[in-house]
Amino acid sequence: MSKMRAARLVEIGRMDCEEIEMGPLEPGNVRVQTEMASICGSDLHRVMMGALMDHELPCPHGYPGHEGIGLVVESQSEQLQEGTHVLTFPNTTRCEGFNEYQRIDAKYCLPLPESDVSRPELMMAQQFGTVIYAMNQHPRDIVGKTAVVIGQGSAGLFWTYLVKRAGASKIIVSDLSDARLKVSKQYGADICINAGQDDLLTVVMDHTQGKGADYVVEAVGQSQTLLQSVEAVNIDGEVHWFGLPSVDENIPFSFAKFFRKRVRAVTTYGAQDEPGSPSFREALDLIHQKKIDVSPLLSHRYPIEDINQAMEVAHRPVDEEALKVSVHFG
Repeated sequence: MSKMRAARLVEIGRMDCEEIEMGPLEPGNVRVQTEMASICGSDLHRVMMGALMDHELPCPHGYPGHEGIGLVVESQSEQLQEGTHVLTFPNTTRCEGFNEYQRIDAKYCLPLPESDVSRPELMMAQQFGTVIYAMNQHPRDIVGKTAVVIGQGSAGLFWTYLVKRAGASKIIVSDLSDARLKVSKQYGADICINAGQDDLLTVVMDHTQGKGADYVVEAVGQSQTLLQSVEAVNIDGEVHWFGLPSVDENIPFSFAKFFRKRVRAVTTYGAQDEPGSPSFREALDLIHQKKIDVSPLLSHRYPIEDINQAMEVAHRPVDEEALKVSVHFG
């Protein structure tokens, strides 16, 4: 059987790229020759912090890569034919996105449209689709309202775009990276706060007459920003905790303040298992039709052999001016 390059998490903070044998293909699955895989914030939480782990160390090859594009080279499914370029979005419990050839259930693949938009840009539909899914799962009327989006990584930027599209009159965003905040303006942000220089809560209260925002999205997943989200929201407002937690431990917060504000707080998880994958289809369509320009997000690209460097850069977005970091198998 043929060999392939494959990356695996061997210890927290270190991934190795090795040459291994390709495994057998199960019925209903396809083998996808991976063209590119992007690094998600949840990957960093697992690789760099050891949170949300689905496997014991050393992890299976390809884990935790779950955002990618590639070519179907072998199929055991009637849904997909060989020779089809696809977006891949496997469930993280069983993913091989950092392998040169990933085995994946056909239901976690969507054919890429014939488009003059590049395939790396179409790859961004994976993360974009998770944000579309989250908004659809917990709809809220925000027309004319003030919204806050904490974190302007690629997920936070997609939130900014969709919140503006949903009719928010004022969007306040925060991040530590000026490079990300610059893109935020293109995606609809009205007020951009560098959280390392200015206090987000002070700005929010100044722009809401001391009431707080009607809608707050936390797109980071860290303790400090989760606490900020509760402080920044108005009475009867809503907080959407979207960022996957960076720690497995409990996070204490002011339940009394949360309770008295009558806050509605929601989370979402598992966009990959949405029947028929409509959210990923919508994301692909919006990118393909150029309703959103995702090209500014594709900031750094490394060969799979340098996946450790790619993870380090993605983990230091301020110093490296990184937005979305990806690895390729070319």
